[in-house]
Formats: sequence, structure tokens, C-alpha cells
Amino acid sequence: MNTEQESIANSQPLTANNKRRDLTRFGLLLGALLLLNFLGSLYFFRLDLTEEKRYTMSGATKELLEKLPQPVTVTVYLDGDFPPAFRRLQQAVRETLNEMRVYGGANLHFVFIDPSAAGTEQARNEAYQALFKKGLSPTNLGANENGQRTEKIIFPWAVVAAGGKEEKVLLLRGNQAASSDVRLNQSIEGLEYELASAIRKLSPGQRQRIGVVEGHGELTNLEAGDLIGSLSQYYDVFRVNLSQSKPEVLATLSAIIVAKPAQEYSEAEKFKLDQFIVKGGNALFFVDAMRVNLDSASRGGMLAFPQSLNLDDLLFKYGLRINPDLLLDLNSGGIPLVTGMNGDKPKVEPMPWQFYPLINKFSPHPITRNLDAVYTKFVSSIDTVKAVGIRKTPLLFTSRYTRVLPSPVPVNLNDARLPPDPKLYNTQFKAVGYLLEGQFRSLYANRAAPGTTTFQPETSPQARPAKVLVISDGDFVRNEVDAKTGRPMRLGFDRLANTEFANRELVLNAVDYMLDQSGLISVRGKQITLRPLDKLRVITERRRWQLLNLGAPLVLLGLFGLVRAWRRKRRYARF
Repeated sequence: MNTEQESIANSQPLTANNKRRDLTRFGLLLGALLLLNFLGSLYFFRLDLTEEKRYTMSGATKELLEKLPQPVTVTVYLDGDFPPAFRRLQQAVRETLNEMRVYGGANLHFVFIDPSAAGTEQARNEAYQALFKKGLSPTNLGANENGQRTEKIIFPWAVVAAGGKEEKVLLLRGNQAASSDVRLNQSIEGLEYELASAIRKLSPGQRQRIGVVEGHGELTNLEAGDLIGSLSQYYDVFRVNLSQSKPEVLATLSAIIVAKPAQEYSEAEKFKLDQFIVKGGNALFFVDAMRVNLDSASRGGMLAFPQSLNLDDLLFKYGLRINPDLLLDLNSGGIPLVTGMNGDKPKVEPMPWQFYPLINKFSPHPITRNLDAVYTKFVSSIDTVKAVGIRKTPLLFTSRYTRVLPSPVPVNLNDARLPPDPKLYNTQFKAVGYLLEGQFRSLYANRAAPGTTTFQPETSPQARPAKVLVISDGDFVRNEVDAKTGRPMRLGFDRLANTEFANRELVLNAVDYMLDQSGLISVRGKQITLRPLDKLRVITERRRWQLLNLGAPLVLLGLFGLVRAWRRKRRYARF
């Protein structure tokens, strides 16, 4: 047998061994895949490798979705062809809903609709009108793409439906003073909370009770109509007269709202408030430190003096002091003033009024995170004092151009006609709203309760942690009234500027934070870091990066093929 025949004879068993080895490897690989598939059906997990865990649902959201008692349908009106900047929001909504469906299962459905997809202009207008009737208003959002300005009318809304009820969700939020990129990023940060909050509000459950205090000149049902109506969608809201309500009735409430009182609280009423908070009740105070009469201010001016509500010592015990002053801010709203005559009719124009600060600086707290500006009137500064066991979080601040006027403060509407002197606005970032959290100590500890000789203990056995919100502006929750219909307008809407501020959203966030035991409100603290590209380099180096992205994979693929062919040739060259 020659050498060639010996080589062929030796290669035959080697080839058979290679086949058996390949078949064994294939069988093992197939078995491993089947085993992994079986384990995957039993155990579910997902990996989020992003730094800020942007694709990870919070524990509160997962629990909410896993326990859905009824089918939920989410209709998103954000489909269609968008510029790249807008597609970020569209894609983020889709990704968030896909992640939610993982935990909601068959009970969660969603669909995307393009309101502009109608074939004719008439059909498109009819579709727009149908959305208008639902209260879904369009937004004209602009962005810069490749150095060019692009604008598109979109409906950044979703409608969550469950159990025959619907909840509207505005998907495009954030601070309107921010750039479009920052505002889009703020909207993406809040998607999980906005959608999960709407689902929670539609889920059946026991409604908590909120009391709105009356009997001291507080805002009427008409003046606080929008706030009361908004809260009534999710809570049972009652008017509460402290002088007539028994402690056991107050104990059934989860929160109490004190909205712009004008008269003093008696010691007995203050004692009931104190005991309600000490025993775990939550409270929201919207109070004025100074008494201002605009009618007098328009008739030659007036002096604003501190008003006594008999609440100072209560708030001081809890860790706050509302100062007897008024803050003026160059970042302010306006008032209508007669500036001349237009024929035989007076000419009325809006004039900046520094006594109406526009608050646009907030703490990064879930209540105020990514919030738009809020509107205040005759607001005072707030200082903190020592209170053991109480965590104090400032929420709202004036701008860097603030002026502090201590009592008594001259107020004259005609001053709005004069240009302000910037040199006088040399104070910055004065806090006008605080959140207090912890175990509050009673103002009446080791003292006799009003009208009795019974001393209160240092620590009540019924003491529970509570939350208290204090904003030094009673008008913060006051809505304007439509003169034609006599109905309350939306809280935060300013007719003069034709702008809606975020007063309503802040109060609803605060109530949710206080009463939401699931911890869902904490999702508002989610942060996604914006990492923009260098726009100048994108323009100047665009062609080079395009060639690199297109050419590099082809070069690598070619090198891989050459190396593989060389290795095969070298391996089998001896046969």
C-alpha cells in the first residue's frame, strides 16, 4: 500500500469521529437551548444595563400592575412620522408601555393612533374635533434638527380606560421655560408615574377622606371649586367646621386643608388641629402672613400689616415661622391697569406687578420635580426653627432677584406704572413653601387642654408620623371665576396672561405624596441624564462618522472572512 492509500485509510475513521463529535455537540447545544427555554418559562428576569435604570419599573408600579382587578386599555395619540427629537418621546412611551405589559399581562392593552392619518382634510378635522371634545388639546412643539428649525402639531396625550371610566394623561410635561430637549427629557422621566397614577386612580378601592376647613373666612366652594372638584375625583371631600366637629369625626379624615383663613382660630379649634396632626393626620396650610386689601390699594394705596390667625405658635412648634413681610420679585405676573383712553373707553393693559412672584425654582422632591412655574400673590418668606424629629424640605423659592419688605408694607397699584430699580432686588431664593415630615410633638404637651383642667401627656400613646405642607400664600389654591357662566376656572389659570400655571398640579402631587401608601409618588423622582451630542461637531464631522459607521462593519466582516479562510486552509492542508 502506497502512502496515498494509507492517508485515505487513516482519514476515514477520523472523518467518522468528527461526525460523531459534531452530532454530539449539536445535541448538547440543542438540549441546552431547550433547558434554557424551559427555565425561562418558569423564571422571569430582565437586565437593565443603563446607568440610571431607565427601563426598570419601580416596586410600586410592578405591584399595581400585577394586581390589576380589571382590563385596562391605554390609547396613545402619538403615532405618525415625527422628527427625531419627537420620536424620542414616542419611543419612550412605547417602551414604557411594553415594560408595563410585562407585569400587567393580559389585563393591560395599548394602541397607538395617528390623529393626522385621515385621508382627507375634512376627515382629519373631524378627528381633531373629536379629540378637542375629549379635552385633548394639541401642542405645537419645535426642535432644532441638523441646524434647521422643525415644528409639528401633535396630540401628546394618552387616554387610560378601565371599568367604563377614562383618565386623560398629558405626556408632554416639564418646565415650559426650559429648552425643547430638556422638556422632552423631563416628560420622559415622568412617563412611568403619569401612566401608573392614571391606572391607580381608575382601580376600584376605598376612597380616603379629606376635610376642607371652614368657619374662619376661608375660600368658598366657588373660590376653591376647581381644587375641590379635582380632589373629589379620587377622594371624598367634605367641609369641616372645627368648632362643631367631634374628634372622632376628624379621626376619619386622612388630610385637612386650611385655605386662606381671614379670622383667628380659637384655642379649642387649634387644639383639635394639633391633635389631628399629632395622631398621624396630614395637613396642608395655605395662609397669608399679611393682610392686603386690593380695593384700598387701588384707591391711593394702603399699608399691609400682619394678620393674626392664632396659628403662629402651632407652626412654630412644628418647626416653621412665616415672617411678617412681603416678597417682591422681578420675575412676576401682572395686573390690569388703565393706561389711557381709547376713544371714550379706558385703555387697559397688563403691567408687571412685583407683588405677584412667579415661582420657577423648586426642590428636586417628588412633589415639585419637573414642575412648571406656579403663580403666587402677596407671598411671605418662611424660616425654619428647631423641631426634634421633624424633617424640613423647602419646596418653592423665589428667583435670584427678590426684594424683602418687612411690615408694615406700602401697597399701591400705581407703583406698577413705575420701572423697578434692580439694585433693590438684591436677595435671592427665599423659601415660600415647606414640607414637614415626622412625629410631631403637641403644642399642648404638659399643658391643660383648652376649656379643661386635664393635662396632656408629653407623648400621646396614639401618636403617629404625619406630613404637613405650608405655603405662605392663601391665594395659591384660589381659582378665578368665569364672569359669564359663574363657574370656577382651572386652578392656576391666569386670564391676563392667558396661561395656566402648575398650582393645581403641585397641590395634587402633595396630596398624593401624603396619602399614597403604595409609594407610587416616589416614581416622580426618577431621573434620566440628558447626554446631548456636540451639535457643532455633528455638523462638521457628519460625513466622516457616516463613512466610519458604514465602512467599519464591512472591513471587519471582510477581515473575519479572510482569517477564517486562512485558518481552514491551514487546518486541512495536510489531508
